[in-house]
Amino acid sequence: MDTRIKELLKPEILNTVNGLELVARIITEGFMSGSNKSQAVGAGQEFSQYRSYQPGDDLRQLDWKMFARSERYYIKQADIETNVTVKFMLDASHSMAYKENELTKFQYGKVIIAALAYLARKQSDTFGLYAMNNKNLHIVHPRFEQQQFLRFLNGLVKLKSEGTWKNTDIEQLFDHHGKEIVVFVTDLYDENDDLFHFISRLKTPRNEVIVFHLMGRREAEFNFEGSFTFEDLETGIRTKANTQVQQKEYSTRVKNWLHQTRHRMLEKQINYHLVYLHEPVDQVLYDFLSARKRLMR
Repeated sequence: MDTRIKELLKPEILNTVNGLELVARIITEGFMSGSNKSQAVGAGQEFSQYRSYQPGDDLRQLDWKMFARSERYYIKQADIETNVTVKFMLDASHSMAYKENELTKFQYGKVIIAALAYLARKQSDTFGLYAMNNKNLHIVHPRFEQQQFLRFLNGLVKLKSEGTWKNTDIEQLFDHHGKEIVVFVTDLYDENDDLFHFISRLKTPRNEVIVFHLMGRREAEFNFEGSFTFEDLETGIRTKANTQVQQKEYSTRVKNWLHQTRHRMLEKQINYHLVYLHEPVDQVLYDFLSARKRLMR
């Protein structure tokens, strides 16, 4: 991680517009320097043609309908289209307040969104913000104007993680006009699989949906020592557990859930990225944008 970024990733800095803007600028300009200068996160994709799958190709680009018809694997190739609307979505439920390595999921997610919005602004893309829980729905409508980034950061800084997830009627949120990219940051913590169904409904034939799934390493591996009482951040329900006895079963269930989640996202042609809170956020974004750049060549 860039030492400057590490020093800036503190709540008292991220909770200010100037601080969040500074972090976003350092991360983005670090990536855009040198050979990466031409990267375009907001570049839309217009379908061009199919080609046969080759080892090393990104499996997210496989066309499963073509496989069902031909029983052969094909990759969809796409041409870059500019002037795209990027819609950033943030899960603002209270489970996002889970903290590891000095940052909560909510703070980590804000940094991801701020940095990608900074890049969208640099590329002259239209962008907006949507954040929701069962108490509030916060919207900064997509615009392309000089003050939009400041308006966007103000909205992002004021957000709080509270309540539970609300399966919002997306038809009330979005007007689908032209090419769109939807970037959704969430921990996928909910009841009745509502979040996955919500994300599935975001996907249309003409847009791209990107999901950043945030998890803590200890949350995933249950690598605590001893007996603890764990409290659900959203429901307040407390559960006693002997971590040494239950660690293996718990971690196996989490691995299976993550495997199924990735597979289901792939089936829906949703771009899925699992991110752990201990991973340097600048490296996570660098890897994500580098992969996109390779796909656009």
